[in-house]
Amino acid sequence: MLDRARAFVADMIRPAAPGSVRRFDGATGGRRAGGIGSFGSINPEIGGAAATVRGRARYLARNNSWLANGVANWTAALVGSGIRPTSPSPDAVATFDRWSLDADADGRSDFFGLQAAIARHLVEDGEAFVHLRADDDGGFRVRVLPPEQVDETLTRDLGDGRAIVQGVEFDAAGRRVAYYVTPQNPTQQFMTYAAPVRVDAADVLHIFAPLAAGQVRGISWLAPVILPASELDQLTDALLVGAKVAAMHAAFLVDLNVAGEPFDGDLTNVSLEPGTVRRLPNGFDMKFNTPPQTQQTAEFVKHSLRGLAAGLGLPSHMLDGDLSGANYSSLRAGLIPFRQRVEQIQYHVLAPQLLRPVWDRVQLLFGDHDARAEWLPPAWQQVDPQKALEADTAEITAGLASRRQKVAERGWSVEELDAEIVADRAREEALGLSFGAAAVTPNEDKSDPEKEPKP
Repeated sequence: MLDRARAFVADMIRPAAPGSVRRFDGATGGRRAGGIGSFGSINPEIGGAAATVRGRARYLARNNSWLANGVANWTAALVGSGIRPTSPSPDAVATFDRWSLDADADGRSDFFGLQAAIARHLVEDGEAFVHLRADDDGGFRVRVLPPEQVDETLTRDLGDGRAIVQGVEFDAAGRRVAYYVTPQNPTQQFMTYAAPVRVDAADVLHIFAPLAAGQVRGISWLAPVILPASELDQLTDALLVGAKVAAMHAAFLVDLNVAGEPFDGDLTNVSLEPGTVRRLPNGFDMKFNTPPQTQQTAEFVKHSLRGLAAGLGLPSHMLDGDLSGANYSSLRAGLIPFRQRVEQIQYHVLAPQLLRPVWDRVQLLFGDHDARAEWLPPAWQQVDPQKALEADTAEITAGLASRRQKVAERGWSVEELDAEIVADRAREEALGLSFGAAAVTPNEDKSDPEKEPKP
């Protein structure tokens, strides 16, 4: 009280000049800041919210047409038809390709197809878990685990600096050493309980894009748009119902002279169908309220969709599919920052957390232990393929890229491509055929000076 009194007297004698008080406006209180929440340490916040956010995100990704489209486009942009390896060792690539054909422990796809499932988990759930399961023949296969199968409720102190945080065990140096996975049969239909099993971290890959230092578990990428998407759903439903009601034109016959037959209907269950002509009882009339029509509804819906697209980090046309106001320049300007985001996830999340560990395990068991691979995502599809081909050719000619790199971006191995080209040319020569810009007809005499191309 004395301190406050002294401060009050000091301010009366010499009031502080405007702007001389040090503060962040974002940390002030009052009415303006009343609606702003607070976000604490990343792991407690995710631990308390991840399950609810994940469930709501899955619901919207399967029931909201816009978010379903956004999730599918994110998944396609991240992995496309599959991110493939290229290596100076052709044998190592061939070994990996043979393993990838039977990589799925469930036998439904290959390794490149599993990448799409992992990318979808990454977007919807914010994280993906991959179990490297040993086979009886000494190899291993891959099984994608639902994030909830790693027990996120398990958190405890193990002593000596060791701890379990949301199902992930850390040693005293802060390294991940194990995951606690709940046993679950892939065909299980009913909920059961079983104590989680400790699985060594060398056999589990945890893929997620951290939002903050020290983050242990991921959070759905749909988290910023869950409430706006739900409210937009409610708005569009209300607009649809309003349009249906407005289309119901009904007519009512009122006997003003009270000369008609007695009414034997039920006034508590009077429905409206389009084109209805209904008689009302004597002395009754019916009036309808005329609520004001919402103005600029279409523009508001578009604005809301742009907000959802921004929250997902997508160009708006990849969410709503609307290209009516787009042109080549605007599409390119919107796709450039999106592709930068995609490359961040590909090279800084998928490559170190998924692709490299799987490659190393395959080479350790079957191939060249020292072989290293570079992972090249599929090349972006271009509106004008001819210009894209000219750009690739110019890069190769200028020494800014290699044929191996450009061929890998198209999903092929340069060794296999070269072998196919050699086989094609040998077959063409044997059959007396020739294709391409420098093609000549069979049995043509190239020595004839009249038929030689002019310079």
